[in-house]
Amino acid sequence: MPWARTDRGLAGLLVAGLGGLLSACSGGGDSDARLVDYQRDLARHLDMAPPTPASPANIGAFPDRRDRLVRVPETREGMLNVFALRECRIATLVAERNSALGRVAPASQLWRYELTLWQRLTDCLDSEVPERLADADRERLERLTRTKTEQLPQATWNGLFGSDEWSGNFTRVSSPLPEEALAPPEAQLEALDYLQTLTATAVNGGSLPDLEALGEHLGALRERPYTAELLRTLMLATQRLEEASSLAEQALARDDGCLTPDLEETPSDAALGQWLDALGDAAHAWLAELDPLFHSLDSPPEAVSAYHREWLSREQPSAPLPAFEAARDRHQTLRRDLVQRCR
Repeated sequence: MPWARTDRGLAGLLVAGLGGLLSACSGGGDSDARLVDYQRDLARHLDMAPPTPASPANIGAFPDRRDRLVRVPETREGMLNVFALRECRIATLVAERNSALGRVAPASQLWRYELTLWQRLTDCLDSEVPERLADADRERLERLTRTKTEQLPQATWNGLFGSDEWSGNFTRVSSPLPEEALAPPEAQLEALDYLQTLTATAVNGGSLPDLEALGEHLGALRERPYTAELLRTLMLATQRLEEASSLAEQALARDDGCLTPDLEETPSDAALGQWLDALGDAAHAWLAELDPLFHSLDSPPEAVSAYHREWLSREQPSAPLPAFEAARDRHQTLRRDLVQRCR
C-alpha cells in the first residue's frame, strides 16, 4: 500500500501492500475506526494482543487576544479638521468610529473601518480635491494618508488576528475530521485567498479587493474550525501509527515475528493508503495557505510565532504534520522489516 507519495519532494516511503491486514472499514465515516481496525488486524496476523488505543492529546490553545495584537498608535483629529476634508467622504466614517457603538465594535468591523478610511484617503489624495483645499488642510490630508498607509499592515494584522472568526478556526473544542471530509470547505479556501490578497495589499500597496465581501469570508471561517479539526486528525493518525509501530517492534523482538509477503494490495489496504495520502496532502495544502497570513508582519507577536512553530509548521519535527509523516515513515519501515524476515 502506498503510504506516501513523493510529489512534494519529501522522502518516499516503501510502496508495499498491507495485504490482508485490514478488515473492511466500519461504516459511519469514522477515521479512528479505520485505524483501530488496522491495529487489530495487524495484531491478529502477528498472533499478538492488539494495543489499547489511547486518546491523543488536544491541540494547544490559540494565544490570548491581547497576546495576538500589535500596538498601533491612535490617530487624533478634531472634528472641524475632519469636516474640512468632507470632500474625501471621511467625516461620517470617523463619526461612526467615534460613536458609542463604534468604540465597542468587533475587531472585524474595526478592520473594515481602517481599510475603508485608508482607501478613501488615498483615493482623495489622488483626485482633484487637494487642489481645492487650503494649504493646512492639504497638508493634513497628506499626513493622514501617510500615517494610515504606514499603519495599515499592523491594523490589518489586528483586524484578522483580533477577530473571533479567525481565532475560532483554531479552537480546542473540535473533533477529528470524518474520513470522507478531509478536504477543506471550498468557502474557506476562497476566504483564505481573499484574506491573502487583502493582507498583501495592506503590506505592499495596490488596490483592495471588494470590502463588501470581508464579512462573508470571515463568516465562512466561523462556520467550522477546519484548522483545529485537521490538526486533531493528524494527531490521531500519529497516535494510532505509533501504537501499531510499538506492536511491530514487539514482533521483531520475537524470533518468529514476521509478516508473509503475499499479504498485499487488498481493497481495504488501498483505501487506507489513499486516506493517509489525502490527509497529508490536505494538511500540506492548508498549512501552506495559512503561512502568508502568519508571516504578513516582519515581527509578529512572539506568542503567535510560537503557536505557528509548534502547531502549523511543515518543517518543525514536533509539529503535527511532520510528526505524522515521521510516524508513517517509521511504521512502514517496521512493516518492511517484518516482511523481509518472512522472506
